[in-house]
Amino acid sequence: MTTADAERPVGSGSSSSSSTANQRGVSRVLAKLSHSLAEGEFYEAHMMYRTLYFRYTAQKRYQDCLDLLFDGAQKLIEKEQEGSAADLCLLLVDTLEKRGPRPDDTDNFEWVPRFGALIRGLSATTVERETLIHRVVKWSTSVHGQFGHPVLHKLIAHVFWTEGNIESARHHYLLCQDGSLCGRVLIEISQSKGFHKEVDLFLVQAVLQQLSLKDRKTADDMFSEYTRYHPKILRHEFPYKEPLINFLYFLFRLIDTKSVMGFRALRKLYDPSLKRDASFHKYLTKIGVIYFDEQPEQVHAGPSGLGGMFGDIFNQLMQGFDEEDEVQSRPQRQRQNANSELD
Repeated sequence: MTTADAERPVGSGSSSSSSTANQRGVSRVLAKLSHSLAEGEFYEAHMMYRTLYFRYTAQKRYQDCLDLLFDGAQKLIEKEQEGSAADLCLLLVDTLEKRGPRPDDTDNFEWVPRFGALIRGLSATTVERETLIHRVVKWSTSVHGQFGHPVLHKLIAHVFWTEGNIESARHHYLLCQDGSLCGRVLIEISQSKGFHKEVDLFLVQAVLQQLSLKDRKTADDMFSEYTRYHPKILRHEFPYKEPLINFLYFLFRLIDTKSVMGFRALRKLYDPSLKRDASFHKYLTKIGVIYFDEQPEQVHAGPSGLGGMFGDIFNQLMQGFDEEDEVQSRPQRQRQNANSELD
């Protein structure tokens, strides 16, 4: 036995051989993949992408896998193989979830515009696209915060908007944290979809939703954009001709002062107008808890005028608030029970 043989770790030879064999196997699949794409054999190419996905993830070669799948999804979209491309996009999400978030947020963010481009490349008739959007937003919430990255929502909203899917676009625009853009979008929706007497309802619902999502700045910017530029608003500065728009004007100022008595008086004063939409009560209940430290009411699930993903997110948020309210009220009940026992 030579000195080199004696110093070589036990099993290193077999491990090295196995790695080399794996590399050769991957190289062969890559060569076949390139040939299949060139020959227009897209089903075979799709299957080879999946084979490489399983090999790379098993070896924890996540970056190689991400690069391969992203490139493959783009190529299949170019070849109008949207079903196969969407499947690779879903595998991309799987790989990012398995890899986990990177400490450097730049790496986490770079996938936001990439997913935006891939979703834009898939037509509305692609069955897997809706699932992909849900999965991408869910992934983004794990690395970018409770509702996902605002830029991701803006990119998705643009896709829906260009397709004429106004309601889905609106839901994502409301999560993009761009109040001026939301205001312009609401103006277009109001003019194309609403009646003249509903010009105030579009704004009120959107502002109350934003405030319930604890996004005061977006709500404020949206209010300013909408009231300044909507052609059907009779007066573009306070006092407005529409009672509910005046209600929002006062609400913003009460939030600044945190006057709970003023908030209650304002709701009572405008109650007849607020009854025009049953969802307003739920939003205002949450606004009272968030900004005025009101005792929470039990919120019952019911029709809210929301659908799709935004409806799911908002309902989850409402449920989360109820759970927080329950936790916050628990110490007070415990103290009351302790006092009664002492009595």
